[in-house]
Amino acid sequence: MEKDNLSGKERRKYLRLDSVFPVGFKLVYPDGKEDVEMIQGFTSNVGKGGICIEVNHLPSGYTDGLKNPDIRLALDIEIPLHALPARALVKVSWVKPVPDFPGRFMLGVEYNQINPKHNHKIMHFAWGKRYFPRIAIITIAFLIILALVNGYFNMLLIKGNKVLVNQLVQIVQESSIAKQKIKLISKEREDLAVKINALQVRLKELEDEKSGLLELLRKEDVDDSERIKNLSDQITKLQAEKVGIQDALIKVQHEESAVTEDLLRLDKRQVELTQQNLDKMYQWLKIHQNPRTGLVMSFEGDGDLADSGFIYDQALAAQVYTYFGDTERAKKLLDFFARKAKRKDKAFFNAYYVFDAAPAEYTVHSGPNIWLGLAFLHYLHKTKDNSYLKPAEEIADFILSLQAQDAEGGIRGGPSVEWFATEHNLDAYAFFDMLFKVTSNEKYSAARDKVLFWLVKHTYDRQNIPVKRGKGDSTIATDTYAWSLAALGPQKLEEIGMSPDRILEFAEDNCAVEVEYTRPNKEKIMVKGFDFAAGRNVARGGVVSSEWTAQMVLSYKILADYYYKRSMVAKARVYEGKANEYISELSKMIISSPSSSGQGESCLPYATQEQADTGHGWVTPKGKSTGSVSGTAYTLFAYYKFNPLSLD
Repeated sequence: MEKDNLSGKERRKYLRLDSVFPVGFKLVYPDGKEDVEMIQGFTSNVGKGGICIEVNHLPSGYTDGLKNPDIRLALDIEIPLHALPARALVKVSWVKPVPDFPGRFMLGVEYNQINPKHNHKIMHFAWGKRYFPRIAIITIAFLIILALVNGYFNMLLIKGNKVLVNQLVQIVQESSIAKQKIKLISKEREDLAVKINALQVRLKELEDEKSGLLELLRKEDVDDSERIKNLSDQITKLQAEKVGIQDALIKVQHEESAVTEDLLRLDKRQVELTQQNLDKMYQWLKIHQNPRTGLVMSFEGDGDLADSGFIYDQALAAQVYTYFGDTERAKKLLDFFARKAKRKDKAFFNAYYVFDAAPAEYTVHSGPNIWLGLAFLHYLHKTKDNSYLKPAEEIADFILSLQAQDAEGGIRGGPSVEWFATEHNLDAYAFFDMLFKVTSNEKYSAARDKVLFWLVKHTYDRQNIPVKRGKGDSTIATDTYAWSLAALGPQKLEEIGMSPDRILEFAEDNCAVEVEYTRPNKEKIMVKGFDFAAGRNVARGGVVSSEWTAQMVLSYKILADYYYKRSMVAKARVYEGKANEYISELSKMIISSPSSSGQGESCLPYATQEQADTGHGWVTPKGKSTGSVSGTAYTLFAYYKFNPLSLD
């Protein structure tokens, strides 16, 4: 490549990088005016005095401006692990086309102006990238030696973030095997203990019989030595059998102890790797925020959806940023909807293009709009900044107008549809409840109570299917079970005569599945989780949804906390155990970002199957390595026990 043909002076000036990060730049004319168009590129080499930039395409005639010695470039350099880009004003030193790649150019630029702290961050990141492969090689070599010593052969010899992903999957699987082995060993130990007890009982009977016979012979002077010998032989045989079983029991106990110790080691490592991968999942959500629009691509890897940002996913991403205290990213995203997004009346369209922010679909549904409202309110609650209360109330006005059209207080799926979904009404209940807590305006508590009345009348059934998908629709939808716990809470459910235990048990009995999942490296593993619907009722068979499984995990944790507060510890631990089990299963689905800009950061696919019928009118995205914002964000919610449907 051209960058390998730099002069000796240029080679000394720049430090080689093994990876890239995004750069945006504009022309700055001698009079200080900036060009409107922002050109996107990637760093190639960096140094204290400047950087080398690779650009896939330059507009016609753009190189003439670059070669003008009086023109400067205004740079925005996206540094991984940093919330804000580094800003710089640079002079173009040289421009070179890349051989064999028409339209691709390499630019060498020198800093005229740059914040020393930003330059330090760039160099710090560059040096880290330079020495990381050496550290990775040493770490991998150590793991190979450790694996050989312990009789394991680790095939997951990949670098960087992919190593972490695959190590976690490996550890989770080993942990599952160890847990199953402990169960089998425990059963064997119990069986041996039962046999020993039975032998002890029989030995006692024989010894008592022998003692009685000896006493009788002593008193009556009767010779029955044959019978005594027979009893003695039986006792000797049973004692030997008992010793053998006791030896086997000791062996099993030692094996159980060893496996338990190994499991503790695996669990400790799993916790460490899970935390590292969760950190990288958050980094993935940061990397994929467009620096210009603030929007986040919903599905990374599906070419048909490559530039689409569904507003439900934007709401989730904004809540993740808010939860982690990344207010600048949250504001950038929320500002788009508060100030720039095209609307239909007061409602937002279901999706926008990430790059240019134009509507990607002109459909308006109530649920996604409500979720934007939830994101606004969570930001307000976290930061005490009331800037987004107005757009939240504008969404509320839209939802209230829909509610006013239904005599029973239900919320239709949108202004142009006639169906009523349980999901949207649960969203509305949570939204109005949060608005009431924030504003103390009783119109929101009244609207909330109307929604609850509608839910009780049309979707909650104490005898048959506990939660229906919608009005007149008994289809099983897993998210309605999880969100009933998250939106209403266990206490409210009990107040209206619903059992939170039965709701989750029904979901588990009907929607929990175990399926074979083919990972991007072709490895086939078994994953337990939750389907979008009753898996047995769908022709494609079971499929695990990462997002909806995470929703169930969060609901298990909510119910566990509820029972802990009521001092029902045993029940709480059951739900806590279920939550931990499914979090562990979700770890098996973590993949590395498939894009060059994603740098292999961790994320979750939408489901274990691509192009699979969900049973609810849409299919899962294309691509076996497609990262999902909703799956990734909700898994973070579940792990950190953040409830997006409540301010508590």
